[in-house]
Amino acid sequence: MDPRDTAPDSWEQEDDVEATLDGQLESAFTNLNVNAKPFVPNVNAAEFVPAFVMKSHSENLDSAVAVEKISTMEVSESVAPVENGDTEMTTEEPWDQKDAEPNEEEPGGGSCGDRGPAVAATTEETAPEMMEEEEETPAPKVPPTQPDAPKKEHINVVFIGHVDAGKSTIGGQIMYLTGMVDKRTLEKYEREAKEKNRETWYLSWALDTNQEERDKGKTVEVGRAYFETDKKHFTILDAPGHKSFVPNMIGGASQADLAVLVISARKGEFETGFEKGGQTREHAMLAKTAGVKHLIVLVNKMDDPTVNWSLERYEECKEKLVPFLKKVGFNPKKDIHFMPCSGLTGANLKESTDMCSWYTGLPFIPHLDSLPNFNRSSDGPVRLPIVDKYKDMGTVILGKLESGSISKAQQLVMMPNRHVVEVLSLLSDDVETDDAGPGENLKLRLKGIEEEEILPGFILCNAENLCHSGRTFDAQIVIIEHKSIICPGYNAVLHIHTCIEEVQITALICLVDKKTGEKSKTRPRFVKQDQVCIARLRTAGTICLETFKDFPQMGRFTLRDEGKTIAIGKVLKLVAERD
Repeated sequence: MDPRDTAPDSWEQEDDVEATLDGQLESAFTNLNVNAKPFVPNVNAAEFVPAFVMKSHSENLDSAVAVEKISTMEVSESVAPVENGDTEMTTEEPWDQKDAEPNEEEPGGGSCGDRGPAVAATTEETAPEMMEEEEETPAPKVPPTQPDAPKKEHINVVFIGHVDAGKSTIGGQIMYLTGMVDKRTLEKYEREAKEKNRETWYLSWALDTNQEERDKGKTVEVGRAYFETDKKHFTILDAPGHKSFVPNMIGGASQADLAVLVISARKGEFETGFEKGGQTREHAMLAKTAGVKHLIVLVNKMDDPTVNWSLERYEECKEKLVPFLKKVGFNPKKDIHFMPCSGLTGANLKESTDMCSWYTGLPFIPHLDSLPNFNRSSDGPVRLPIVDKYKDMGTVILGKLESGSISKAQQLVMMPNRHVVEVLSLLSDDVETDDAGPGENLKLRLKGIEEEEILPGFILCNAENLCHSGRTFDAQIVIIEHKSIICPGYNAVLHIHTCIEEVQITALICLVDKKTGEKSKTRPRFVKQDQVCIARLRTAGTICLETFKDFPQMGRFTLRDEGKTIAIGKVLKLVAERD
């Protein structure tokens, strides 16, 4: 026990002497190391400590070298309390080895390509340069957003498509390429993903932050992130692809200005996503109903061995999609833009790739930057549909400002409950500002209302111009998919802006001819698939809504039942309640 007792004393002595005598310090270290040698547990600990250096051990199969490494680790550990610099060095070195290593393991494979062109360059450089570069990468992450945030145009991009098409991976790759996620974080994700035998998922973890989402590899809630280009500020809304979570996807699409439909070019995957039960069709239709005007179709997984950047496969996917998107209401010449890419390797996202010489257009991020500006009126009435709410030093709400502008300390009214609230603070994409314009994704801290009193689908308005609320309205509906007939008394779930409410069709008023737009003289007794009708609907509770003519974002809706989208429609007239 004596050596153990003396060890701390000698450390204290070192601390006192440190300023005066270096020589004593060195001798103290040698003493320390001699004391540390006999401990069996310590040796085990040293073997365990370099968990992240494991692979470098296996490369140097020579056991003598391994023992040497262990002893050096011990020394550096004992030095740790005295000098911080050393501990940093020990953690830095394994990163470099880790960096160089996947390239040896998987030539031309996943993790080497994953990091994109930037990494290929760094691995050729020497270790010290590597450290410098890693320290530099996180630096540009936040500062530029603050001065530029108000000037740049805000655009909300929703990633939609069938489950496993690669939406989250593309989102993660874009964040890495634009410097929003530093390399170190991605390496951490990659290690964790490797442990779970899910190597190719690590990019999607930048957006799928929830443990359940990571374990299953499926997005559940709409992931949010943002990135900037030279001219614009983008918010990524990563929608879930699974059919069970379509309601969440509708909420995400209702906040978007631009949709990116991700489809997988891999043999079989495109077909399952596009056939009757697949989500490719449903998502494209829901995005159109949610008011997305421009659609970019990313043909992902072009690097897959079954595809290998083939033009034939790309054209085949395009030919199948265009007629359907046309039917949904997109104009193929103006509203839709197709491009090939690979989310895992990052090819054709920021820079064009040599693999794909037949594609002459701009890569994805430059294409987003070159899109024309959206015209939004900041002088209109304030309308902010609430997507989510939580408690955090007061009541915090999230949502996209559809029109008008909001400033700090402004008095607003929460509809339909008519609560008067005051804006305590304003965050636009996690950057605090004093005022915000239309199209921005905001977090507001409110005073004068409890979190329990708010529901998603409520709307913040200015007191001079309140939005309409009610339970009964007339709407034009297109029945998209329903096996049997729909009669008065039919119940479904209504999705309008961010609001979800039960609704009943109380009366069918008339049928509308699809081609001529003429209305039938007699009241129909039922409607069936592919027919257009005008009907009266009544919701279970009071909701906020506007007519489509006055305010399109709050006048479009979808009707869903049994997990399927049955109809899409627009509000024509609000009907006053009879007391």
